[in-house]
Amino acid sequence: MEKVIIIGGGGHAKVLIDCIESENKFEIISVLDDNPDLHEILNYKVLRRTELKSQNNVKIILGIGNNITRKKIAEESAADYITAVHPSAIISKYAKIGKGTVIFAGAVVNAGAVVGDHCIINTGAIIEHDCIIEDFVHISPNVALSGGVRICSGTHVGIGANVIQNITIGSNVTIGSGAVVIADIPDNCTAVGIPAKPIKSH
Repeated sequence: MEKVIIIGGGGHAKVLIDCIESENKFEIISVLDDNPDLHEILNYKVLRRTELKSQNNVKIILGIGNNITRKKIAEESAADYITAVHPSAIISKYAKIGKGTVIFAGAVVNAGAVVGDHCIINTGAIIEHDCIIEDFVHISPNVALSGGVRICSGTHVGIGANVIQNITIGSNVTIGSGAVVIADIPDNCTAVGIPAKPIKSH
């Protein structure tokens, strides 16, 4: 069984630990987090990065929900990242999943879909056929993406949002919880509502 270190010790890391344990392919040997008040998570001792002793043949995965922070850490390190997929997730053999990506319980990724590096496909999310999910995207629980949707890098699609077919959502966008997206959304904005419309740029 391959050894893995999780970087990040917050709520997202808890779900990731459960996912990795359920997958039964990797042995978690350490959780790293620089929060000095955090000492344990789900019976794993939390270490600071300065406390970690040198390890050989160890892989890494990022237990960090925030897209910006996850990207910053990933780009600082040329680590050997694993991909974690919960055994209850349904992944088409015709889908492609990038390195460092996590796919949680009950998620579905259908034929022709491409999911990039260091993405989060959260609990119960549906990624339909031919969707393209670029790097560092977070698809929240119970999101449904119809066929041919493109989600550009760094975007966060909020819980329970729905996106109709062939829509493009730009980079670094936040889609509000429960939104229904029926038209393309530009880069660097927050969009909410039914139908979803940009309410502010960032």
